[in-house]
Amino acid sequence: MTPNRSNPANKPQHGQVTVKQQREQKRQEKLVEYQKQLAKRRRSKLVWWVVGSTAAVVIIGLVVASVVLAPSPPRQYEAGSEGATIDGVETFENTAEHVEGVVEYEQSPPAGGPHNAVWLNCGVYDQPVPNENAVHSMEHSAVWVTYNPDEVAGDELAALKSHLPSTYVVLSPYEGLETPIVMSNWNQQLKVDSADDERIGEFFEEYWRSQNAPEPNAACTGAYDAPGKQ
Repeated sequence: MTPNRSNPANKPQHGQVTVKQQREQKRQEKLVEYQKQLAKRRRSKLVWWVVGSTAAVVIIGLVVASVVLAPSPPRQYEAGSEGATIDGVETFENTAEHVEGVVEYEQSPPAGGPHNAVWLNCGVYDQPVPNENAVHSMEHSAVWVTYNPDEVAGDELAALKSHLPSTYVVLSPYEGLETPIVMSNWNQQLKVDSADDERIGEFFEEYWRSQNAPEPNAACTGAYDAPGKQ
């Protein structure tokens, strides 16, 4: 017997929800939940994109900084004299013997002469070093670079350091210089006004590890570290 759909008993009463309406409500709830999940995933992707981009920028910045700020490698010079003439170089005749105590040198800074039996370890010093030990280093064919700390500092000092080889060189401040910078090797000396003077490099080319020193290529390490060694 076919049910009578017009029968009031088969109609939804006031306030009741039909099956169709229930299905539509569930569909809408699922759609809202899906949209929430989709929005959440989008936010997560955006966060990771921002984090990844920031990290990439930081890494690139560090790489660039490491390249830009990395110290320049030491200059390379050929050992031995080529007999070149350098304008302004003074030459002297100093003897080489070991003595004790303080020595009164004919040149200031010294360019050779009597000296302490212990040599100064080559390297960079930010305090004045004993003449007697530094002269012994020059006896071993090191170049002693001295500068007036009141005139050579900051970028000028950095420019001066850029000329230095990795070994057989002493750099130290020195009071009372006639010029801001003085280059000294055994029995040779050059006075310059600026770290940009091209003769600084020429002096190294000619006199660094010179075979004309009393004891060429003897050790320049393993002895005395004066105060201020870097």
